Amino acid sequence: MFVIALTGGIGSGKSEAAKIFAELGVPVTDLDVISHHLTAANQPLIQDIKANFGAAYITPEGALNRAAMRRLIFNDNNARAKLNALMHPAIYAAALLQLEENKQAPYQILAIPLLFESPRYCQLIERILLIDCDEATQIARVKMRSHLPEVDILQIIRAQTPRKELLKLADDIIKNDKNMTKLRKNVVLIHQKYLNTCIVSKTI
Repeated sequence: MFVIALTGGIGSGKSEAAKIFAELGVPVTDLDVISHHLTAANQPLIQDIKANFGAAYITPEGALNRAAMRRLIFNDNNARAKLNALMHPAIYAAALLQLEENKQAPYQILAIPLLFESPRYCQLIERILLIDCDEATQIARVKMRSHLPEVDILQIIRAQTPRKELLKLADDIIKNDKNMTKLRKNVVLIHQKYLNTCIVSKTI
């Protein structure tokens, strides 16, 4: 199977790009979507989180209290490591299942925000596609979408791989500093490139 890792910093537009790939018929395995599912109300992982962190980190409905957990892990590295130890194996197992289910597709997208912080995924991918924009654009988008204070957004950005490093490591880059029309046009273009690449690789 031919897997493209789709990555980018918070507010870069990788989720929007993933949606466009899906509309084009490309299977998309999105680690954010998997993570949200695993921490939704009454999912098995919730009991493990509650046992390790306490009821204060679970909502009355039985889901992960994301705001409370975000405040904790960005101020406590041990708590972050503990949460990662719970979450990452479960996310990885679910991602592998989805990728295997779609292995007959010409290519697949693996949407992964923290690719370079998660080396276990590198063995699965053929290329890295980065959705890129400047920091000011990231901040403005996250403010509009999530209504987080700027200090929290900057904390998240600083915890991710620096933009300069992402630009060096990516095989392909889509600049997403304009509008959805431009993003869609660029995704369609690179979609055709990937289709052609897969056709050639299968005939060699």
